[in-house]
Amino acid sequence: MPLQIILNLLIAVIWMFLQENYNFTSFLIGYLVGIGLLFLLRRFIPDAFYFKRIWAITKLILLFIKELLLANIDVVKMVYKPRLDMQPGIVAVPTDLKTNWEITLLANLITLTPGTLSVEVSNDNNYIFIHAMDIPDVDETIQQIKNSFEKAIMEVTR
Repeated sequence: MPLQIILNLLIAVIWMFLQENYNFTSFLIGYLVGIGLLFLLRRFIPDAFYFKRIWAITKLILLFIKELLLANIDVVKMVYKPRLDMQPGIVAVPTDLKTNWEITLLANLITLTPGTLSVEVSNDNNYIFIHAMDIPDVDETIQQIKNSFEKAIMEVTR
């Protein structure tokens, strides 16, 4: 992936020199041409096409923003209810993530989302214990975390 980024930047700079126009627009056009060339020549480059990972990172960021907004709305609804009928609790979420970086990212994304908090990671790194303000259905909560954040993190790192 770093080789592809360097090649893409090199193609963009060469494009600027060939156009004899040294501004950002010329560089951007050269960068886009470089993305196209790298995509066409991807079978000759040893690593996977790097723009797939950039797209996966973008999707993870957008997913986090969406979950952040939805969680904020849920917390505001809970706070302004006349009666508190929450079901707080701690859930052990099994995780398929293997590296410390992936587990830390998942724990931080959960903690940054209002209403949830990563309490602890098990010694064997197979479970993350999460405290949530409202857990009406434990299995649904676990599946929601596994199908959203965990799946997106695996797309980025693998």
